[in-house]
Amino acid sequence: MKNFITRWLSHLRSGAHNHFVCYLPPSTGLISRLIFKLFFANINIPKSYLNSVRELEKTGIVILVNKYKSYFEYLFYHDLYQNERIAYPGIGFDYRVLLWQPVFRIIKIIITHIQHLAKHLALQDPYKSGYIQEKLFAGETAMLSLVEKKGFYRRFVRSKADPLHYLIEIQKNTDRPIIFLPHLMFFSKAPVSRQLTFIDMVFGTRENPGSLRRLVTLVKNPKKIFIETADPVILNHFLTRPDIIKLNSKDQAVALRRHLITQINRHRQATTGPALKTRLEIQEELLTNREVQKIITDYAAQENLDIHQAHKQAANFLDEIAANYSLKWIRLYDITLRWMFKNIFEGMVIDYPGLNRIKQVSKKGPLILVPCHKSHLDYLLLSWVFLNNNMPCPLIAAGKNLSFWPMGTIFRGGGAFFLRRTFKGEVLYPKIFAAYIKKVLEEGFHIEFFVEGGRSRTGKLLAPKVGLLSLLMDAYSQNHWKDMTFVPIYIGYDRVLEERAYINEIEGGKKTPENLQNVIKARKFLKRKYGKIYINFHEPFSLKEYLHQYEQKTAETEGTESRSVYHDFGRKLIGAINQVTLITPHAVIAAAILNCSQKRFYYQQLKSIVDTYMTYLLAQNASLADTLIIDRDDTFNQVLESFVQNKTIEKSVSEFSTTQTANPLFKISENKRPGLEYYKNNGIIAFIPAAFTALSILKADAFQFQAADIHASYKFLKEFFENEFFSDTDQPVEYLVRKNLKAFIDDAIIMPHPTLPDTYNLTSLGYRKLNLFAAFLVPYFESYWIVLNFYMKYTKQSIFDTKDYIKKIQALGNRMYRRKEVERKESLSKINYTNAVTFFTSHGLKEAEKDKEKIEFYTEIIQKYRNLLSH
Repeated sequence: MKNFITRWLSHLRSGAHNHFVCYLPPSTGLISRLIFKLFFANINIPKSYLNSVRELEKTGIVILVNKYKSYFEYLFYHDLYQNERIAYPGIGFDYRVLLWQPVFRIIKIIITHIQHLAKHLALQDPYKSGYIQEKLFAGETAMLSLVEKKGFYRRFVRSKADPLHYLIEIQKNTDRPIIFLPHLMFFSKAPVSRQLTFIDMVFGTRENPGSLRRLVTLVKNPKKIFIETADPVILNHFLTRPDIIKLNSKDQAVALRRHLITQINRHRQATTGPALKTRLEIQEELLTNREVQKIITDYAAQENLDIHQAHKQAANFLDEIAANYSLKWIRLYDITLRWMFKNIFEGMVIDYPGLNRIKQVSKKGPLILVPCHKSHLDYLLLSWVFLNNNMPCPLIAAGKNLSFWPMGTIFRGGGAFFLRRTFKGEVLYPKIFAAYIKKVLEEGFHIEFFVEGGRSRTGKLLAPKVGLLSLLMDAYSQNHWKDMTFVPIYIGYDRVLEERAYINEIEGGKKTPENLQNVIKARKFLKRKYGKIYINFHEPFSLKEYLHQYEQKTAETEGTESRSVYHDFGRKLIGAINQVTLITPHAVIAAAILNCSQKRFYYQQLKSIVDTYMTYLLAQNASLADTLIIDRDDTFNQVLESFVQNKTIEKSVSEFSTTQTANPLFKISENKRPGLEYYKNNGIIAFIPAAFTALSILKADAFQFQAADIHASYKFLKEFFENEFFSDTDQPVEYLVRKNLKAFIDDAIIMPHPTLPDTYNLTSLGYRKLNLFAAFLVPYFESYWIVLNFYMKYTKQSIFDTKDYIKKIQALGNRMYRRKEVERKESLSKINYTNAVTFFTSHGLKEAEKDKEKIEFYTEIIQKYRNLLSH
């Protein structure tokens, strides 16, 4: 004991007396490890966040920042980072961590403070003594809380040190950057409620729970707790901002605190969503809004209605439209989809880097999510992905046909709001709908809508429907918002649940109405396997930037500009989705089967075609399903076998063998071609540039050609099928041709001439492969040929004013198919017919009697291309 006292006296005389309760040394004791394992081990913090902290350590002094002062969080980060071998926050600004100190250090703290009090009649200050600065320069990490009880009183009334002001002064005297890394601890994914419950008042809110509420969550469901980090703030960069540099240090500290709190709040909203109001609350606020009241009053005067009737109509419309967002329904979706992924799908492949990008963008404001639409399941998938990746679920625009009981109630609970297919003849409804869109965006909700309007029955993306898109773009312009961000999204399936219904509709059958009876019948689909689901995210679009670019390249045309800008942006969104379309094994193999020149084909023959297509896709760096990359041959065999089992194709042998010597013969049934066409079209957009290039080379009709020889043909094909295939690229035809010629050279389809510049020779093997690529266009030329024959048969424009003209085209197509004037059953598509009518009408072909020259022009062109494709 005497030796111990002697050592302490010697230690104190030496001047080593800087010991403070704001510093917690590393925990090495058994008790600390047990406490961490008991309370903290199940809290989820992604490795990517931990890695970001490691990287920041190398570049500067790291200060962890949270919003509310919490000893629980401080101890968690201290022990977690220590266990992960990261610089843990030893310093806690304005934290007094006495009980967790080692015993000997507590004694040191007490003795040194008594000594300082006796000598200076005041307790020692870690700020004035330079202790904190010394620790930070020595490489320590610190933690700082922005909001605490009596924090304002302590800083502005008692004039105690403000940690942010202190750090600003340090930064101004050192070149080493101080980096603030905001941390958020979530105890629930539920959005903040505007109304405090009794539990919130007694035990704290979800955002800032009290000790008891934290403890209950830790014991009951620790996996609900998760950690996220917001974007770091580099102090020296912040201080050089034009609006900050002119302030004094104290005002800079106030601005910095406000900036960090705003950043944390935005990140929290980007994770849990906006503060949740009830459906009735939103309806009440909207209907009593001054602008909406004026709309209703003007409508009543215009229609000579009693104001009460006008109010009733507005309330009924809003009741028909509005969502009833509830996290309980979202969790039910979660359970349902998890069951589906386990039992009828083989999992989901998600573009996580793309998802992380849009999460970062969402901190700036609500997103407009624009997925393609292939299945009713699309309504649920993005909500599931967002929920399970700590993002708020969007509100989803759905057709009124889905509002039937009980599905309407279920969809509303999941965030669906309903709109009519057309606003034609309505005066008040579209204005109430537009007001609702504005309201939910101002509340901070993401909106998801399908720019194609309805589900694609063809497999490829449809032309954009601009009704809702125009309302969104108008809301941006009329309300002078800073920006609006659109995110094109690809959702694809190996097989869709509705495949049989789609084939029936493609061939002219009636669309199956959505009702409870058909939902019950659909349960039989749950007994089958449908492969994988794929989700890819395109880079977000800034509407502000797009409109600026559009104004630069388009002269203002009074009366037509607004319509064209909607369609132009809609096509840009469709093209962007096509850019991130993922090519599935079913798409490649269906294309190989349909594009094979014979109705009977051998296994090795089909495999050779698939290899040709895969070589092209790899050369173009196309987005491919993982199964096409990991084990292409095994995937090929599995998909081929699934087509056999579904009786899409027939096999001549009973045993399916994958050995080199086995070469079974297959036969495709004509009646099954439309089903294969659907899956071929799922990936057709990746092959269209090659198809245009191949057909243009064939049209040149020479084994030696120059690139310039095929530019005109490529351009014509691109314009001719402008309603079929959408691309977001503004690259010139010359670039697109050159890019495809390079891919053809890599596959030995063509060879560059040894001496003549920009000249190519077609190889003998290449001629066959060119036909394989050009064959993608066969059914489209046949569909357009049928429509052109319809123009010649019905010479009066008035036929297109009737509702049944498509049925007449279908009847004509069926007759031409029976007479073998067209060969492909998949060409008998009413969607292709509609697109062909749109093209011919928009290019001035209205009446055959008056437009004989155009009829003759397109007849000659189509027949010439058809002859090339029939070789």
